[in-house]
Amino acid sequence: MDKQAFHRVVEKLILPLFTGSFIDGEEVSSSRDSEVAYGKQNSLLIKPNKLADYRLVLKRGQPFKMSEINLLKTIISEFNTIAELNLENENYKKTLQDQAIEKAICLSVSDGETAITMQGIISELNKWASRTYEGKKVELGIIINQAVNCSEDEQIHFSKVMTRDFFALLSDGKGSYIEFDKNGFLLGYVQSTKTRQPQTITPYMFENVAAFCNEKKIGITLTENGDILIFRNKSLMFSKRLGVWNVYSHDEIIQLLSNRGNYSLKDIRRSIYYTALDVSYGYSGGCLIYLNKDTAEQALTHINAHDILDERYYEIKRKQEIANASKLYNLHFLSQVEEMFKVPYQQFLVEQKCYKSQCIRKIINGKNFHELSRKLRQELVAMDGATVVDSDGTIIAVGAILKIEAGSEGGGRHAAASTLAKYGISIKISQDGLLKAFYYDKKSNKVKTLFTVG
Repeated sequence: MDKQAFHRVVEKLILPLFTGSFIDGEEVSSSRDSEVAYGKQNSLLIKPNKLADYRLVLKRGQPFKMSEINLLKTIISEFNTIAELNLENENYKKTLQDQAIEKAICLSVSDGETAITMQGIISELNKWASRTYEGKKVELGIIINQAVNCSEDEQIHFSKVMTRDFFALLSDGKGSYIEFDKNGFLLGYVQSTKTRQPQTITPYMFENVAAFCNEKKIGITLTENGDILIFRNKSLMFSKRLGVWNVYSHDEIIQLLSNRGNYSLKDIRRSIYYTALDVSYGYSGGCLIYLNKDTAEQALTHINAHDILDERYYEIKRKQEIANASKLYNLHFLSQVEEMFKVPYQQFLVEQKCYKSQCIRKIINGKNFHELSRKLRQELVAMDGATVVDSDGTIIAVGAILKIEAGSEGGGRHAAASTLAKYGISIKISQDGLLKAFYYDKKSNKVKTLFTVG
């Protein structure tokens, strides 16, 4: 594969797989260097083969894991095999390359026999993703059980049943699944039960299937939106969304949410990330702000007093408003502000008719963000506006329409996330499911992307 072709492959097929990654130049290489290796500062060095005299620098916000390096090695090996065919039909070559990525993903979570079965099942799910049954989008759930082999008496292969219309009604991908063995023969039907506190890393609505999938069981789900999700070891490992495969690095992202602070509690960071995932797969969109310990009070300048849910932060905001009004040398305006804020917090909410804030305060009942149920957190963050949480997990505001800085670019959520990133980590979740986090880099005096999850 020549240099130009390798650049195209990386840009079109590999970068989208590792959401948020980009090519950050290249460096000289020799035959002693591996095709894939760690670089500096969250980067990977990749080249098409051992003999190439260059390596592209692949970079992103979060570190790359060893499993991702192994995945990339498999993908590059498959791409080289395709390149050796010297195909002239670009569409056919692209199809083979897409299949090579799926093959590499399957090999990364299973052995050879299971990987072949996985790839075949995913191929059938891709077909179901582009069609409807009785006017509705199809949801399907598959379990591949590597610990059990189908008896030879009644072997039914997935290829004989997954193409049939009736198959669309046999599972929903959340609580019910069709089970096959590693060779693709039908084992039966699985209905998962709700566990009380599943130790999973997955969107809330897929906790059941993730909890069911251990080292020997692989879950593959087709959602109503046409996404394909792969679960193993009680975790969402891969997803195919809008036709692009994504790799999940959950632990690394949870660590990044600390924003280099030693005060950040992992329970809070975990709840922030899990909620962002839940909103992502709820397709509602949302904006979630996680403030630094030393900048929370400064962030209040962008939040309306009517949206503040915590009495302590209301008192800080009250002083800010009066101080700002006094700087204008307008006695009439100052008296109006003082009159508004002279009452206690509870009375302020009543007099100012802050029905939303009163309602949410009643619902959260004094709990911190990480103490709420996942379902409630998802529904709060999905509200129009921003949810703002401090370093201790105190919920400062929900559904707040923030005062953004002049000249902010992008839509409302993007502008709000960029503005509040100066005070911590802000996460923007698009309605198409894309999750993007921002932070403020003091050295460059710019807001930068911390991580991106497809």
